[in-house]
Amino acid sequence: MTHSDIANSLQQKIDNRSARVGVIGMGYVGLPLAATIARKGFTVTGFDIDENRISSLNKGVSHIDAVHNDELARLVGGNFFSATSDFAPLADCDVITICVPTPLSKHREPDLSFVEQVVGVIATHLKAGQLIVLESTTYPGTTDEIVCPILEQGGLKSGADFFLGFSPEREDPGNPDYSTETIPKIVAGDGETARDLVTAFYSAFMQHVVPVSTNSVAEAVKITENIFRSVNIALVNELKIIYSAMGIDVWEVIEAAKTKPFGFMPFYPGPGLGGHCIPIDPFYLAWKSREFGLRARFIELAGEINIAMPDYVIRNLEKALDDRQRVSLGSSKILVLGLAYKANVSDIRESPSVRLLEMIEKRGADVDYHDPLVPVIPHTSDHPTVTGKQSVSLDAETIAQYNAVLICTDHQIVDYKLVVDHAQLVVDTRNIITRLDLDADNVVRT
Repeated sequence: MTHSDIANSLQQKIDNRSARVGVIGMGYVGLPLAATIARKGFTVTGFDIDENRISSLNKGVSHIDAVHNDELARLVGGNFFSATSDFAPLADCDVITICVPTPLSKHREPDLSFVEQVVGVIATHLKAGQLIVLESTTYPGTTDEIVCPILEQGGLKSGADFFLGFSPEREDPGNPDYSTETIPKIVAGDGETARDLVTAFYSAFMQHVVPVSTNSVAEAVKITENIFRSVNIALVNELKIIYSAMGIDVWEVIEAAKTKPFGFMPFYPGPGLGGHCIPIDPFYLAWKSREFGLRARFIELAGEINIAMPDYVIRNLEKALDDRQRVSLGSSKILVLGLAYKANVSDIRESPSVRLLEMIEKRGADVDYHDPLVPVIPHTSDHPTVTGKQSVSLDAETIAQYNAVLICTDHQIVDYKLVVDHAQLVVDTRNIITRLDLDADNVVRT
């Protein structure tokens, strides 16, 4: 077959939904993506190394809030979706998407080991006519400079024998207004043919697809989105500290400023940044910029400010305890309310709440947490001292036992009136008490 024939054959399979799709990584990105593709009639295989996760998925049990059990069970029962830890079936896939983590190392440098390992496995099963798409967030150049050479080691060439593209994930866990299918999808490819195939594939199950010229541009789009949020959140966090020292309510300032119909977009302060994207992705570009002899000063400064916010919260918690109760943090009993990194999700990756829990414990305080979505802290190498800690109940008697309740995550399902009515002291980092008109003498905003 000619290169054109290979591309046309794959195009036809995509058009008639006969293309077999493999999604590597069944986490917060991969599972919703797999379910969305399968829902449109494709046969999808989910790949993951977690045997327990694989077993649950094949029973129709989801571990991701965005994919409901009844939907997953329907897809499994209809043979549209199955999961496996055996990567040999990659050879039978026409399209393979890569949705694996891209964390930072201890030195805050890109760790592409998961991507490189997965691509190496794909390379051993690679065949002519396959489309490979990286979705993991990374620095511009990764797909062409890292992924492509590994795939070409067996002799097949990108753009001729197989096709390579990049399409950044844009998931927003807990956002009821947008799903995987409805979020506009950025797509790119290694060459025009690859880009057309990537566009055709995602257009088969996404409502709006946005092609860009190169993989590097697509990679830069995702990095730019997260840098924009990181820098602006850092700005309001710094304003929060400055205005607080001046006796000015930053929340009132933001509410008034956002009435301007142009030239201003509201961002809100908090106890720090969490999730996999905003605390991590900007540093990928900061690292890559050094290759060109440049320093990403805004990015680095924003990172420093956001990373330091838990320390600011601790200082204010200490002051509130001293001013209101004349007790030190080390001799206090503290309840951290909300462990997830954002409201209405169960994800604790990079959560400032977990860091605050550790910091308070390290100060000698007796500390517990309550989070209705995180019943127990899962095993993680990043937080070994609190692994296995369980959420306590939230009732009047329990709340009254603590010197202070520190609100770190503003889940909607929490009864904040109960908290305000029975807590000795409430330290609110999310302004949720004021937003609910529950302000009382025992509430301190920080």
